[in-house]
Amino acid sequence: MHFLSDNAAAVHPQVWRALHDANAADTPYDTDRLSRALDDSFSALFGRDVAVLWMATGTAANCLALASMVAPHGAVFCHHEAHIENDEGGAPGFFTHGAKLVLAGGADARLTAESVAARLDAIRDDVHQVPVQAISLTQASELGCCYRPDDLAAIAEIARARSLRLHMDGARFANAVAFLGCTPAEACGPVDALSFGCVKNGAMNAEAVVFFDPTLADVARRQRKRAGQLQSKGRFLAAQLHAMISDGLWLANARAANAAAAEIAGGAGARLLHPVEANEIFLRCTADERAALRTQGFGFYDWGPDAARFVTAWDTRDEHALALARALQAL
Repeated sequence: MHFLSDNAAAVHPQVWRALHDANAADTPYDTDRLSRALDDSFSALFGRDVAVLWMATGTAANCLALASMVAPHGAVFCHHEAHIENDEGGAPGFFTHGAKLVLAGGADARLTAESVAARLDAIRDDVHQVPVQAISLTQASELGCCYRPDDLAAIAEIARARSLRLHMDGARFANAVAFLGCTPAEACGPVDALSFGCVKNGAMNAEAVVFFDPTLADVARRQRKRAGQLQSKGRFLAAQLHAMISDGLWLANARAANAAAAEIAGGAGARLLHPVEANEIFLRCTADERAALRTQGFGFYDWGPDAARFVTAWDTRDEHALALARALQAL
């Protein structure tokens, strides 16, 4: 019974069918019919004109989006729990050719307007300091919690007043939209670029970067090639993205993962370390208790000396979620 990561989930059958259907000759790179149709498909989803580039990994999606916004001498403002800080092996600096990450705090791995303003105010406007040029938010956060539209609007107001770009790491964006019950546009707010996650949500190896400013997409296209990320058979990545959004599969999958997480959270009680608003559950759990759970067949990650993380996915079986909820109750 696997709760290690939604990255380990199966590829959804509709995505496999889309890959099969795309297996015919077409023009290479991003000039094929499916790649060229992405802008229109995602524009319909967000209710405004956007430019979309496919990427093979979330790291490439985040870092190439940021590289289109930030100069090598600049900085990206993010939470100290952010994936770009802790889990991308220095890729932001590599792709931006040297840009720095400036870190701040906030409960449940979410920045607040107050923490952003206070940290930015502490940076002097002179050549001895690295100028922040973009803010990166994670939706849902690394601790499974969601920014509300009002939260995003308050941070965006600060960014606009200081001429900063806004990026959103949406590796679990679908889970956030499913939890918030709002539109995709409301869940990302007035960002300049969104890394729209699909791999954790049923795709095989395709992510989307949605640019709400097309001039950034023009920069990212060249950087994608320079970084070795422009695949010659891009239609297979585009096919996955169309399969995810064309019939609402992305939201249906996220709702299934969220429901499984809610089932487990119901059995966790006072063990919960953070609100469960997406598909991640963080629990207080001693070493002996973790060993007991593993003996029962549950796979998960330790999260420090006295905590554990469980992640559900679109294909988490109902009986497995229920079994884990009961096992937690019985500890």
